[in-house]
Amino acid sequence: MSTDAEGRIRSWTLEPSQPRYMPPAGAVDAHCHVFGPAADFPFSAKAKYLPQDAGPDMLFALRDRLGFARNVIVQASCHGTDNRATLNGIAASNGAARGVAVVDPAIGDDELDALHAGGIRGVRFNFLKRLVDDAPKDKFLDVAGRIARLGWHVVVYFEADTLAELRPFLAAIPVPVVIDHMGRPDVAQGPDGAEMRAFRALLDSRDDIWTKVTCPDRLDPAGPPYADFVAATRPLVESYADRVLWGTDWPHPNMETNIPDDGALVDVIPAIAPTEALQHKLLVANPMRLYWPEEDAR
Repeated sequence: MSTDAEGRIRSWTLEPSQPRYMPPAGAVDAHCHVFGPAADFPFSAKAKYLPQDAGPDMLFALRDRLGFARNVIVQASCHGTDNRATLNGIAASNGAARGVAVVDPAIGDDELDALHAGGIRGVRFNFLKRLVDDAPKDKFLDVAGRIARLGWHVVVYFEADTLAELRPFLAAIPVPVVIDHMGRPDVAQGPDGAEMRAFRALLDSRDDIWTKVTCPDRLDPAGPPYADFVAATRPLVESYADRVLWGTDWPHPNMETNIPDDGALVDVIPAIAPTEALQHKLLVANPMRLYWPEEDAR
């Protein structure tokens, strides 16, 4: 584990490898974060982890190294509902980034409009108890109803053992839904395991539920080449090709004891999306349709 003089942790590698796989032109890293800089954008008093600074300059340098063109910056839980660091990252991108916010349920419509003007296109609801203290479903549904006029979607983060409990809530969300990291299934169970079957049933329940086929480093403890993750995920990409997204998850919150190599993560893409057509949908057409609909690249 790497910590600085203030005890703040680093969860990303300083020297990611150059991936062998070259993403298609216009590829989008559709799930990444920025941390701080804390001097400008302090962390939340409720933050469960305190990372070192990982600002837009570092994110965009990684984007260029990995061969991507755009980013979707997802508000990190360490910043709570203060979205200024995410908005700063979007503003620094020269139009090459959009974002997903975390908001206080009491947020006003004028504040939502300001977030939209700043490049936000969705809100994230986090149900991981180790990261958040409270997840009020009724208030979340109110927010979901109020973002419909903006054309936004809802991103939901949960673990597989809570899916059954969340099904009524997910069914009630009145806008498109994106599930982070496939709801964190046990990929060692394989594509026909109980948790993946339950997740496919969720995708089958609505044609506007998307998912991010991300984080082999979190879901497959065996490490590269992430064989269990690939075996469980490729059928999902093939079956729901128009509703899948991919992202690095950089700077990999809470992964300081098992820091992944971003180049190795990129090299998983052709294993889960084995044709050029699938790769283009996963990395270009799908994220453009969701985050840059005015430039829809289908």
